[in-house]
Amino acid sequence: MNAGKTIFAQLLDHLPRYEFNKCVGRYKGNYKVSRFSCWDQLLSLTFAQLTYRESLRDIETSLNSHRQKLYHIGFRGLISRSTVADANEQRDYRIYQDFGYLLIDVARRLYQDEDLGLDLKQTVYALDSTTIDLCLSTFPWAQYKRTKSAIKMHTQLNLRGAIPHFIGLTNGNVNDCRMMDELEWESDSITSMDRGYTDFARLCQIHLSSAFFVIKAKKNLRSKRILSNPVDKTTGVQADQVVVLANDKSHSYYPENLRRVRFYNKEEDKRVVLLTNHFGINAKTVANIYKSRWKVELFFKWIKQHLKIKTFYGTSPNAVKTQIWIALTMYLLVAIVKKRLAIPGDLHTFLQILEVNLFEKRPILQVFQDATKQDPAGQYHNQLQLLE
Repeated sequence: MNAGKTIFAQLLDHLPRYEFNKCVGRYKGNYKVSRFSCWDQLLSLTFAQLTYRESLRDIETSLNSHRQKLYHIGFRGLISRSTVADANEQRDYRIYQDFGYLLIDVARRLYQDEDLGLDLKQTVYALDSTTIDLCLSTFPWAQYKRTKSAIKMHTQLNLRGAIPHFIGLTNGNVNDCRMMDELEWESDSITSMDRGYTDFARLCQIHLSSAFFVIKAKKNLRSKRILSNPVDKTTGVQADQVVVLANDKSHSYYPENLRRVRFYNKEEDKRVVLLTNHFGINAKTVANIYKSRWKVELFFKWIKQHLKIKTFYGTSPNAVKTQIWIALTMYLLVAIVKKRLAIPGDLHTFLQILEVNLFEKRPILQVFQDATKQDPAGQYHNQLQLLE
């Protein structure tokens, strides 16, 4: 089926071109464009992500060295650094944002049966943010502190398969709680958050949406106990209580009962106090939901190490957001292909193999099998594990 097709072309076959064209049309991305369409831009920056190109000149040189193969891959425009730069500055980044959300929906369906590691059928999310540092002199529009610039990537991560459900890009000084207003809380889902998201008015909105939250309580939290449930202290749970907020202002924002769970983490020798509006699961599961937040930290660490989002090909807000969304699109594409082809092992090993074989004309699965035949486990154990 893939005879004569390069690895790069086989990857692109998994992108829904019709849906991409709808995103382009929505924002008139190809209006008065005679060459180098939005599709060419997507392919160029996807190639740059897969092969870790350092600059626009690097992208231009690398692609043009394969000029005879570009047409068969899908390129129709001439690749030059000025053309790519102009596209990054002028084409609306929301084209790639909308397309990214479409791929998120595809990936979510593929990974919906992944083992969560928790005895739950509900969808579980982790909400957090990471800061991407920028040079103040080059990116003055993103000033974060007196001497530096930064942008924040706010992420609601679906813990089944480590697939982002929501991505919000803001300046680095935007408070995490503000992004809660941008989310649509899925009914019956559970979102795990750190104490930086403590805002009882917004937490009440989650409750009113028939969704659940598990959040780490602040040390100065004042609450009044209504009753205590029996606990098995051998599980690490030290208390399981029903409480109401004792502070008048907080209580006016969240007048409903809350569940307060105190858990001792033996591995780190720490006691953690959690608040949740979920009364239908046992206290140990509440603690495990919060502990599963490590997956979003791993996601941030992984994408910073393996995607091109720490140095940028353009300096405007539009260029930066375009590059980040195309990087995430590439991540989702590789995750989708990995699942559809039942590629074993971790995502980084798969990316390494793709990087050096993009213009090989063999089926992806065969290339992967040939590359890992000397490694029975099919993975490098000293790499971060993601999307196993």
